[in-house]
Amino acid sequence: MKDNPISPTIPLDQDGVHHGFLKLPYSRDDSAWGSVMIPITVIQNGTGKTALLTGANHGDEYEGPVALQELAATTRAEDVTGRLIIVPYFNYPAFRVSARTSPIDRGNLNRAFPGRPDGTVTEKIADYFQRTLLPMADVAVDFHSGGKTLDFVPFAAAHILEDKGLQEACYAAMQAFNAPYSVQLLEIDSEGMYDTAVEDMGKVLVTTELGGGGMSTARSNAIAKKGLRNVLIHFGIFQGEMQIDPSVTLDMPDGDCFLFSEHDGLFEIMLDLGDHVQKGDVVARVWSPDRTGQAPVEYRARRSGVLISRHFPGMIKSGDCAAVIGVVEG
Repeated sequence: MKDNPISPTIPLDQDGVHHGFLKLPYSRDDSAWGSVMIPITVIQNGTGKTALLTGANHGDEYEGPVALQELAATTRAEDVTGRLIIVPYFNYPAFRVSARTSPIDRGNLNRAFPGRPDGTVTEKIADYFQRTLLPMADVAVDFHSGGKTLDFVPFAAAHILEDKGLQEACYAAMQAFNAPYSVQLLEIDSEGMYDTAVEDMGKVLVTTELGGGGMSTARSNAIAKKGLRNVLIHFGIFQGEMQIDPSVTLDMPDGDCFLFSEHDGLFEIMLDLGDHVQKGDVVARVWSPDRTGQAPVEYRARRSGVLISRHFPGMIKSGDCAAVIGVVEG
């Protein structure tokens, strides 16, 4: 296989605090010999576990970038046992334009793995992580939220895996993150996901959904910062006591958790995030965008539980996810 064209401008395996870039050559109309410069910080001190920490896998999700920028700016080498690899803006082109996908190639980085060294810009980023950075890691924390089109209750998540030992380690890390909600997550489109790449390598993964609407809040940023510190303590990279608060455990056992719109129109949510819902309750309504005097289309819960996600903009299209219901465990 060809070598990846990305090169780091800093050492990835030397003690100390190193701030720099992952430099990806990209010739374009406005820069014939240009490059995509993805910010990266590596902080290493002696031997220990390596944490690979990423935000803005989708460029319109901000809790990860906020928490990781602060971590990179404030962490000293002596604070660390092992190594931190910090990439606040994983899909840097998408982050710079506040979009879910790259403006260069429309690539969704979280569906681009394992990537290609001779592919699009997005595929090259995926390939570099797949073949260079992920093999270095013991644990990966990848921050997500709902971006501009969804909003979530703040949760950390882990997946059901065939490797039960790895599943147990991922669940322990999720519990250490200690978001207000902890979710056994069902992915509806897992092909090409970064999550899958991490888990297929036998690495521990913690992922999140911490809010949405194309913004972060003081609360969601605080949850990200606390959870990140907890996970680093859990793996012995940081020292100190974890801050553990009550967390509601939720499951997403099947596709009945999801409600998808079959209509275009004006979206009306009937419940707030975190509200309890019974099977058959009206969760959302879609009103005609073209005329008055017509009854709305009702979307009813297919199971009982808690509303953990909702469509965010005021207008919805056929095929959009309208709502997600999680089942409270215990």
